[in-house]
Amino acid sequence: MVRPAVLVLSALVLSACSLWKGGAERPKPAELGPNIPVLAVRQAWTTRIGSTAGLPLQVNVQAGSVVLASSDGTVASLDAKTGADIWRAKLPERLAAGVGSDGRWAAVVSRENDLIVMESGRVLWRHRLPAQVFTAPLVAGERIFVLAADRSLSAFDAANGTSLWTQPGTGAPLVLRQSGVLLAVGDTLVVGMGGRLVGVNPNSGAVLWDAPLANPRGTNDVERLVELVAPVARSQSRLCARAFQASVACVDLAGGRVDWAQKAYGGTGISGDDSVVFGAESNGTVVAWNRADGMRLWVSERLRYRHLSAPLLLGRSVVVGDDTGWVHFLSREDASPLNRIGTDGSAIDVAPVAAADTLVVVTRSGSVFGFRPD
Repeated sequence: MVRPAVLVLSALVLSACSLWKGGAERPKPAELGPNIPVLAVRQAWTTRIGSTAGLPLQVNVQAGSVVLASSDGTVASLDAKTGADIWRAKLPERLAAGVGSDGRWAAVVSRENDLIVMESGRVLWRHRLPAQVFTAPLVAGERIFVLAADRSLSAFDAANGTSLWTQPGTGAPLVLRQSGVLLAVGDTLVVGMGGRLVGVNPNSGAVLWDAPLANPRGTNDVERLVELVAPVARSQSRLCARAFQASVACVDLAGGRVDWAQKAYGGTGISGDDSVVFGAESNGTVVAWNRADGMRLWVSERLRYRHLSAPLLLGRSVVVGDDTGWVHFLSREDASPLNRIGTDGSAIDVAPVAAADTLVVVTRSGSVFGFRPD
């Protein structure tokens, strides 16, 4: 079902969930069947952050802690072993993007387009941005990098907010209200610009290389929408990413060479290691691709027609959350079920993360769970 779009500057902003193919009623999800735990997992702790509805949250991992936020402006750093607050702050405005952190500074963006930078939960500075932002700011090298919805890219001094440089946006008739690709790889910024993965000099904003992962297709703006979405799967000098509802592709970051691209129809990011890449398609199937050549290794329909989070490769498991609050542990070898654990019954939209030997899962209603092998 297509939901009403929101006009932002000259762009329309859509949720990934709004593009369910065909416009018909969603098919009934596959039955899960009995849970027979092969991998023992226990809940170590639980806490709350507040609802994440409407916030394309990226949970930031820093050694033994995670930094996360809620839609209503709560930002917190949690001890991944215990779930206890390291610090917590309540901002007066609702959030549109977050969280970026390097362990010292944390950065979010409000719905009023304010970039807000904090240290230990205390607001250091704010800067009003000219466009909306749905991707968590990147904090690296004592700088804050911001990728806006108009595809502009900006850099700020993390300590005082001084503007360092801005690369103008290319614009697009449609953009996603969803986290894009923005990360540091060595001395290069790697940025998703539409269907391209771009290497950028962090000192000047100059483009170093440009790798096309997907091209616009179709005859209208919705069908021609192409964006790279987070999270990505990086291993050494190679990075694999998903182009929304178009493809999964891998790039050699040394020179921006596309190694391979395969058609794939998912709306969430991917995970993987140096041998395999994993992703969840929009129809609930989970797919494994060979990282070397992009060939499919297996396709699982066990979770068909469930709305799935981006997966996380964790040891022998591919971990994925669904829209009824279940966390599924699938074998990386063949997708056979290893375990299934419930949360609070609300959707798991946020990609699970791992920190301090703990799997951290955030639900849409705002519960945060820490799971560990038993």
